This record gives sequence, C-alpha cells and structure tokens, in this order.
Amino acid sequence: MKVSEFNYYLPKELIAQHPLEKRDSSRLMVINKKSKIIEDKKFTDILKYLEPGDCLVRNNTKVIPARLYGKKIVDKKLESANIEFLLLKEIEKDIWEVMVKPGRRLKPGAKVKFGDGILIAEILDTLEDGNRKVKFTYEGIFNEILDKIGLMPLPPYIQEKLKEKDRYQTVYAKYEGSAAAPTAGLHFTQELLDKIQEKGIEIANVTLHVGIGTFRPVKVNTIEEHHMHSEHFYINKEDAEKINKAKREGHKIIAIGTTSCRVLESVADENGMVKEIETDTNIFIYPGYKFKCIDKLITNFHLPESTLIMLVSSLAGKDLIMKAYEHAVEEKYRFFSFGDAMIIL
Repeated sequence: MKVSEFNYYLPKELIAQHPLEKRDSSRLMVINKKSKIIEDKKFTDILKYLEPGDCLVRNNTKVIPARLYGKKIVDKKLESANIEFLLLKEIEKDIWEVMVKPGRRLKPGAKVKFGDGILIAEILDTLEDGNRKVKFTYEGIFNEILDKIGLMPLPPYIQEKLKEKDRYQTVYAKYEGSAAAPTAGLHFTQELLDKIQEKGIEIANVTLHVGIGTFRPVKVNTIEEHHMHSEHFYINKEDAEKINKAKREGHKIIAIGTTSCRVLESVADENGMVKEIETDTNIFIYPGYKFKCIDKLITNFHLPESTLIMLVSSLAGKDLIMKAYEHAVEEKYRFFSFGDAMIIL
C-alpha cells in the first residue's frame, strides 16, 4: 500500500496553534465504522458513547521539558552557535538518546554546556539514525534542572509560544519520560472524568513514554517498508485486570489516543486479554491489521502520510477516514496536537 494514499489537503490556518481556554470545549467528530455515518458533536458529548461497564484506557505519561539549547565547548571556550537537544529516551541513569541540531559538529567526545554550566553533555556515540548517545553531568536533581532550563518539546507545526506549560500535559499525567504529549488526552478535564466514573465506566491506566516515532516522518514509498522506533511502556496488574474484567463481561474497551491503543494491541493475546508487563514496543498498525483488544478509539486529527493516520484507517477503513478528514477540512475543524477530537465507534 502506497504512503501517498494517506495524503490529504490541509489549509495551514486549520493547524491549531494554541489550546482552547477550556480543555473539553473542543469539537468531536463521531465516526461509525459500521454505518459509515459521520456526525459533528462537542467533546462533552463523549459520555453518550460510553456505557456502564465499559473500560476507558488512558496513557498517564508526563512530558518532560525535553528541549534544551546550549553551546559546544571548544578548548574551554563556547562556540557562538546554538546547539539544540531533544531528549528522547533514557538508556540508563544520566545516559540518554537525544536528537541534535545541527548534528554534524557533535562527534564522540564533544561536550555541550547548558544553562550557564549547570548541565554538561558529553557525546558518547552516534547512533544508526543520526541521534546521539549522551552522558549528562550535573549537581542536584536532573528533573529539577530540566524544569529550570528545559522547554516543552512542542511539535514543529506549532509556531506560537505556549503560555502555560501544563496545557501540554493531560490532567492525569503522572510518570515523567515523554518527549511529546499523548494529545487525545488533552481534551479531558477532571470534572468530565468524574462524570465518566459516575456513569459506571471503569478507567484504567497504561504508561507509554512517547518518543521519536512521533517526530519521524514516513520516508519510504510503501507502508510495509517503514520501521517504527521502539517506545517503552508499562501496564500494572490492577489496570490489566480492569481491562480483562470488561472484556470478560462483554463490555467495550475504549482507548484514549493511539499510544494507549498501541500498548493494548502490543500486549493482548488472541482473546484480547492483557497482562502486567514492562517492555518496549515497535508495533506498526496499518490497514489489514486485526484488532485484538480495543473496540473504540478517541483520537485527534493526524498529519498527512503519518503512521497515526494509517492506524486510524486500519480501525475505521481508509476510505471512511479519508472522507472524514475531507469533512473536517470543509467544516473547519482544528487539527493536530491542540486541535479537535474524533471518536471511532
């Protein structure tokens, strides 16, 4: 299947540059994969599509201020040009995989200074895809230093500065480690989550730290040639049992976002049952994939030719998804990270 089949026309002005004042005031497109009907609703209508006994699965990862700007150290002096680091994955304590710009001057042994020297990075190795393996040295607590000098790693299509850091976090973000937010969850307020639980819907958590896959474009012509970067995830025993109980009793599993979906589909057996596990996944879901665990998906609108538009196409069917995206453009939905949402039933 050609990557170009997942392209669509998107006017630039429809790319949301900032979050709405109230998280759950976004629009909601409802896509019924059986009837092929597309409806326009508001996000708070999500309650209508969840039934008592269903299990809503969310990714409780927390974004770290993973973008750093520093200067290369040469003979104890600083070069004038900025070096940009994007922290992607902690390999072991104080050793990270990072994306660097510009990378050509950073060979093994090179050092970069951040924040007046409170953080120093030494390049250990150049990895296969051009990323660097880096060792950080500092005094104090690493995450506190990041909070002080790091910036939220907003995607490149967002040009406006984020006024409040927490608007690129879900209200249930808990475990630090992501280089990007699981953006479908940004629409939920604590008030809405309380109403969901009051209706008798179970909420389960998974943790997947969003990494380089979010930033990497598909560079091949056919989707079968593309290889996903691996991401680390965890699901505990209590949350696995909530999901399995809903499955056993014939209720629906609804994933909030493609990251939650990928965790469940990575773990599920042929009956859709999941288990406690901590590991990595590089699962690539595209049309032809048979879903084992999830029944419904809440998600945002994704970039043309991205692995995520391929994932939603595998759930709803490519023709219906492309029709839905065309409808979203006509109706001036807001796109991408701070944009509107859809639910696939």
